Amino acid sequence: MLHPEQEYGLSELALRLNVPLTTLHREVKRLETAGLVISRTLGRNRVLRAASDHPAAEPLARLLEVTFGPRVVVEEEFSSIGAEKVLIFGSWAARHAGQSGPPPHDVDVLVVGRVRRADVYDAADRAQHRIGLEVNPVIRTREQWEDRADFLISQIRESPFTTLIDNGGSNDGTVEVR
Repeated sequence: MLHPEQEYGLSELALRLNVPLTTLHREVKRLETAGLVISRTLGRNRVLRAASDHPAAEPLARLLEVTFGPRVVVEEEFSSIGAEKVLIFGSWAARHAGQSGPPPHDVDVLVVGRVRRADVYDAADRAQHRIGLEVNPVIRTREQWEDRADFLISQIRESPFTTLIDNGGSNDGTVEVR
């Protein structure tokens, strides 16, 4: 439901969800009966996609987004790396703020603070695995975050972004679009 434009093979989903194929097959039958997913045969494989025209599709997608979506998962995975700030910017933040455009194919994450690069990339890998979208972290120090001459930081500040973690840092007067 969070990626209605994508199709998924049953075996791929079973691996990704870490459930037995027989269990997944049983649940897929229930979802098909309810009209929430559509399946088709592609060669010897069965592929699924969300039935985005179902009356429950939009509210269900919103519920899933607030409970299992990028905002929740990125915050969970990046919470232990010791960052001063973690925020999502780019196309995902823009769509979340209501800007029209194609569905995002990745999540851009800004990490502010003196952090271990390996911890940041491990958190990004875990988040990517959980949400099924590429997670692209960018690391900046607090000084770089406060530097208005930094092109990327200026671009982020002028566009929608969502702050997930703010452990004190400086109050820079930036207005966040949620």
